[in-house]
This record gives sequence, structure tokens and C-alpha cells, in this order.
Amino acid sequence: MYRHRALVVTGKFIACTLLVLLASRLYLCIAYFDRIGSFSGVIEIVLNGIRVDLVLMGYLYTLPLLAGIWISDGKRSRYFSRLLMAWLLLALVLVVFLEVVTPEFIREYDIRPNRLFIDYLIYPHEVFSMLWQGYKLAIAWSVGGVALALLLGRKLLAGTELLGEPGSVGRKVVLTVVVVLVSLFATRSSLQHRPFNPSMVYFSNDNLVNSFVLNSAYSVLYAVYNTSSEAQASDLYGRMSYEDVIASVRLGADQSGIPFESSEIPTLRDHLASNSGTRKNIVILLQESLGARFVGNLGGEDLTPNLDVLMEKGWQFTHAYATGTRSVRGIEAVFTGFSPGPSRSVVKLDKSQTDFFTLASFLQSRDYFTQFIYGGESHFDNMKSFFLGNGVEDVRDLATFSNPGFVGSWGASDQDLYREVHQQFLTLNQRSQPFFSLVFTTSNHSPWEYPDGCPASYAGDRASRENAIRYADCALGEFIRKAEKSNYWKDTIFLVIADHDSRVHGSNLVPIDHFRIPALILGGGVEAKVDDRLVSQIDFPTTLLSLAGVSGAHPMLGFDLSRDVPVDKQRAMLQYGENFSWLGVDHAVILRPHLPPKVYSHDGHHLLKELDPREYAEEILHVRGNALWSNLAYSSKLYRQPKTL
Repeated sequence: MYRHRALVVTGKFIACTLLVLLASRLYLCIAYFDRIGSFSGVIEIVLNGIRVDLVLMGYLYTLPLLAGIWISDGKRSRYFSRLLMAWLLLALVLVVFLEVVTPEFIREYDIRPNRLFIDYLIYPHEVFSMLWQGYKLAIAWSVGGVALALLLGRKLLAGTELLGEPGSVGRKVVLTVVVVLVSLFATRSSLQHRPFNPSMVYFSNDNLVNSFVLNSAYSVLYAVYNTSSEAQASDLYGRMSYEDVIASVRLGADQSGIPFESSEIPTLRDHLASNSGTRKNIVILLQESLGARFVGNLGGEDLTPNLDVLMEKGWQFTHAYATGTRSVRGIEAVFTGFSPGPSRSVVKLDKSQTDFFTLASFLQSRDYFTQFIYGGESHFDNMKSFFLGNGVEDVRDLATFSNPGFVGSWGASDQDLYREVHQQFLTLNQRSQPFFSLVFTTSNHSPWEYPDGCPASYAGDRASRENAIRYADCALGEFIRKAEKSNYWKDTIFLVIADHDSRVHGSNLVPIDHFRIPALILGGGVEAKVDDRLVSQIDFPTTLLSLAGVSGAHPMLGFDLSRDVPVDKQRAMLQYGENFSWLGVDHAVILRPHLPPKVYSHDGHHLLKELDPREYAEEILHVRGNALWSNLAYSSKLYRQPKTL
């Protein structure tokens, strides 16, 4: 009789994997019950979670099941048997490892492991250094979980080889058909036209709660699939014709009736700078993870006394919003003026590594010297490749710094960075050529390492987000005071702006308060004022060109904030995972993947009352067009600088 030993053992692995996933999901439901809100929600998570787990079982264990049917005794089969054993062990270890690291990942990102988990894996030096400095307990838990998984797996295998006795071909064919049908049913998990995707089991307006329905292995594998295929906005939000997308984008960007000039570059138009005097240098001081909720002058915690003082001296924006939740998304917005979408930032995509419009390429064509200065390693997040391919002449990072006084997991301290910046500006100012510089800080990043050289009112645990913000603010204030006394100050427009808030989370579909960031323009000739308009990160590149006295045709969609922006035109675009939100002054339209759009009133901090989307049908189409633009512009290379200017 043919004993299907491999099938039996694989079945045991499936059962153990399902128990691990159930236990992990129940733990998360208990730990975050306040976010779920009811036992009925827990039941829905558990029941739909089993469905997701079965999908994962189909992906992980179909091949072992099929191999187990056909493996029989013999020398060659022994090699296949050992491969099968390794596969089973690896699958169990992967599942256990990802579930063990999930609680810490949620604390940091308010979501299960997803594409962020993959993105960071390609930078082992920075990531492992950060983990070792700030997450030793999490590392210990991970190592322990992997060890237990290996022990369990070895016990299930019982040290034997997965060989069976020869059986009839007919029996094997029947078993193969049964396994294929069951696995197909499990992995598709649907009789609809489309196979299973996460939106089929989402039921909450809270993204974290929805992620509990998934398991972390499925979430990561789904992210790998989407990364390789780069999710198309039209597949997520619905299709529109090319002409309708362009019309929507042009309508949303129209500020003063300036005509669009090109069919090849649909958003190209001529911009006249509001400053008609001598051209100025442009400097962007991009602040790592600094949400408005930490800035006292914006109603947040009192952690930024230096920035608060600077806001009283410059042009401050009280309702500025980031386009996303990662640094590359912030860089994309302030460096290229490109609107967000569900794919990765253009900083990391292949087709945008050359011939993509950026402030640097535009300014370089107008005889500006262009530069990027970063305290870490500039290859991180593909920044160096993107910058050098799109107009940046000089990339200065940790390797080029002269004797930095303090180097942490992510690079030189902000004080070391600003010392390098100040010296660079003194040197560049001696030239007859104006300059552009994007400066990106690092100190306000876990594990929150910083030196003792900047006096600030630290409190509590030294290695904390709050103290890192205090240090970063102290270093910024120290630099600006030095810059104000320099001879380059009067000739330079400075933008101090955050790339994104830290730990963006919340129970809303889009936690808009966590997208609100500080934004401040300083420098020679900039008058102190408070600007309460609703503005987006993508508005600042256009505004900087205008203030610096640089006119010309470019494809950026952002408004020139030195001019009037009608209230009905004011908006911010927020990409939160696969949810795209068009934030107006009093309501937000939210597009969800494979689901109907929703409309909410808001107070600038939170979504409030859900509104009837039928009353906003025309606006929803307009928003969909803008949401589809980024994929269309990237894939068709529509966002570039004209060859002749």
C-alpha cells in the first residue's frame, strides 16, 4: 500500500502554521481591542483571517503536497525529499519570524509588515545598525521565534526522509487533481472574476484593524507581487480615458488661466516669477519625521522652541500637508513637484532615473549649481542614483564629510550636517553662479542617537523620539543663527519643511492630522507672515522658483503661493497606503482600492461626518483623474523638461 508520508507531514506543517497564525491574530486583537472596538469586529477578523490563512497555505504548501504524491523510494528521490524538507522548514520559519516581528513593526508603522519591510531589507548596514542600537529586545524575540520554529519543524519531520512506497499512477493522478483543485480554491478564495485580494476582507475604516485580517507572510508576499508589477492606479481606482485624466489634472492645477503649451508634456506651461529682481539661491532644509503635532507654534507639543521662534520671523504655513508617509515621497514632492500615487516614489522607479523633471534639472539649465547634502549614505532609498541622473551636480554625504564629530546608525549628526552645509554655502557664495541645495537631516530617526553638543531641554529617556526632536530643533536653530550672520543669507531663499510625520497611524481611512507638517520660508527679503491657506508639499517647488526670480516653462502642478489661490482650488493630495485622499478646505474625497469612494467632512485634523458621495459625483471623477495621473505620467514619460527652453 502506498503510504503518503510526505502528504501526512505536509499536513502537519499546515496545521501548525494555521495555529501559529491564529494565535498571533488573537494576540493582536487583544492588544489592540480599543482600535477594533467590539467583539463582533474580533469575530470578523478571525473568520476572515482564516480565509486569508488558507490563501497563504495554498501558496506555501501546494508544491510540497504535489511533490509528496510523486516522491517514491530511490536514490534520486532522496534529493527531492531533502529539498522538500528544507522547503517545509523554511515556510514555517518565515511565517513564525514575520509574526514575531509584527508587534514591533506595528508600533513603528501602525500596520502589519508590508512593502516597507521589503524596501528596508536592501539596506542591511543601516537597518541592522538601527535595530542593534534601538531594538535589541525585538531581535531577541525574533531569534527565539526562529529557533522555536526550527525545533518544531525538526520534530514534525522526526528526522526521517519523506519517501513513500510505489503506488499506482492512477491513484497519484487522482490525488494530484484533488490537491490542485483544493489549492486553487484556497488561493483564489473567490468565485468572482478577480481572485482574492485584501480589499475583499477589509471591513473597517482603520487600516491597522484591516491588516489584522491578513497575516504578515501574506502581507509581505502581496507587497512583493505589487512591487514587481507596480500597482496601477487605474486597476485600483477605476479607469478613465487619457483625455479625461489630462483634463482633470489641468483643471485642478489652473491658478490664473495660464495656458498649457504641449501635447507631449501635458502639464507644461510658462510660469512668471513674482520676484523680478536678482535671482536668489534656493535651499531646502528637509526635516526628517517632523509632524506638526510636535511643533508648539502649530498647536503641537512644545518640542521645537527654535523653530517656533523662526516661524515668527518668516513666512509660516499653518495648514501644510505632506503627500505621503515616507522620506522618498517627501523628496518626490519638494524636489520634483510630482503628485503622489499608489506606486513607489519616482525616486526608486526605473523609468525616472533619467530625463525626469526636477528642480535641479530646471535650475541647472538656468546656470545654477545644484547640490544634495545628506548626513548618511546617499545610496539609501536610491537617492544618489536619482539625483545624479536628474540634474544634481554634487552629491555630498557622510563619506565626504570632514571629521564628523558624531556618527550614529543613520549617519552624521544634524550639527555635523549643518557645519558641512554652512561651509559649502560660504564657498559657493564666492562664485558668480547661484546655487540650489537640498539638505536632508537624519538625527530625528530611531534609534534616536545624537551628541551632547547642542543644549536643549531634554526630558525623560534620552533615546526617545521627543528628545531627538529637541536635538534636531536645537541644531536647526544653531545653523539658522549662523546663516543669518553670513553673507549668503540675503541672497538665499530657505524652505524649512518636513518630509513626513513620524509613526503615521490612526483609526480613520486617512489620518489627516498625521500628514500635517511644518513649512516655513526664510531668507533675504522674506517678510514675516502667517499663511492659513490649505497647501501641499507639491506647491513649494513652484513657489521657491517664483520667490527666487526664476521664470520659465515647467510641468509642475503645484500652485505659486506668492500669488492668490482661490479657496475652491486649495487642496492637498495624501497617499496613505493604497488610499488616495483629495483634501479640500472642508471635505475630503477618498479613493479606495477596488471599493467605492467615500467623502467626509473634516476639521483639518480628523475626518468627521461621512457625506453622500452621490452629491460629489463630478468631484470624485476629477479626483480620480488626478489619482491616475502619476502612473500615467511616469509610465508614458510625460513629466519631463523640454529639450529646448
